[in-house]
Amino acid sequence: MDLPVMPPVKPMLAKSVKAIPPGMLYEAKWDGFRAIVHRDGPETVIGSRTGKPLTRYFPELVAELERQLPQRCVVDGEIVLVRGDRLDFDALTERIHPAASRVKLLSERTPASFVAFDLLALGDRSLLAAPQRERRAELEQVLTGAEPPLHLAPATLDQAEAQQWFEQYEGAGLDGVVAKPLDLPYAPDQRQMFKIKHERTADCVVAGYREHKSGPVVGSLLLGLHDAEGRLQHVGVCASFPMKRRAELVEELAPLRMETADGHPWAAWQNEDAQASSRLPGATSRWTGTKDLSWVPLRPERVIEVGYDHMQGDRFRHTTQFKRWRPDRSPESCDYTQLDEPVRYDLSAILR
Repeated sequence: MDLPVMPPVKPMLAKSVKAIPPGMLYEAKWDGFRAIVHRDGPETVIGSRTGKPLTRYFPELVAELERQLPQRCVVDGEIVLVRGDRLDFDALTERIHPAASRVKLLSERTPASFVAFDLLALGDRSLLAAPQRERRAELEQVLTGAEPPLHLAPATLDQAEAQQWFEQYEGAGLDGVVAKPLDLPYAPDQRQMFKIKHERTADCVVAGYREHKSGPVVGSLLLGLHDAEGRLQHVGVCASFPMKRRAELVEELAPLRMETADGHPWAAWQNEDAQASSRLPGATSRWTGTKDLSWVPLRPERVIEVGYDHMQGDRFRHTTQFKRWRPDRSPESCDYTQLDEPVRYDLSAILR
């Protein structure tokens, strides 16, 4: 491979802001795997956000990208998985599998799509120094006539339309809006763009914690919500505490600490059958590999208010943020009914 922009390239990132800023190029924020595609004739490499290759996991995409992309180019975008009328991130994560036979089966059973939203190189030209408006214009030109599973990300210069996208597209599984300054060159691994995500709060049961990698202090609190049958389901974590606060939390939670998980709602966390039927902490992760997923069980008696952006199925899609303790709430009152339910929106209307 001999391109003007060679792999690996870390993608340009976005910083969070509260509101959609004026005078920019606006796109929906896709909920998938960020990926940069390098193609040089018969050779194609799909790089992840960290620079690690994703190529082997998506053979069906490689074939389509080589059929539809220019012979020599570098394209930034998102790998997504469409199921029904919305994105399915959980099904997408299942595509990362070590067994080649499983990769082949999943490529046929749950094929992925690629949504392109930036052009980093074309032919012998690097476009990294070109302004955003020029890169977008060239991308639109080279993807004229693109067919599924390759898509050109919709974009607009209309701030009001972007606000409408922000309000509607979550119902199709998208994650907010990205705003890009029109004169912005491409800056790998720098937060030069802006992202606007939904901000919500929820009251959750604190039912355990994982220790921090640095030692016996709190790394993350394990959160639970009760389902319609009254079972406490593991829905995510609350983290990002200052180191001093991590140590304080160990002392603060000590009276709730259980010697073993016996009698805990998540006592079966190491049982594969139980993991398949309920949301429990400690499920095997293809991303963490051999990382220690053990946790410290707590009596599920304290309630915490956390900030979150959106749900992925029955769990928080991202790490939540601590807001406050809620001594006025009972653990039994923390259930799924308190959560916002976005109005469904047909994904095909976005990818038309």
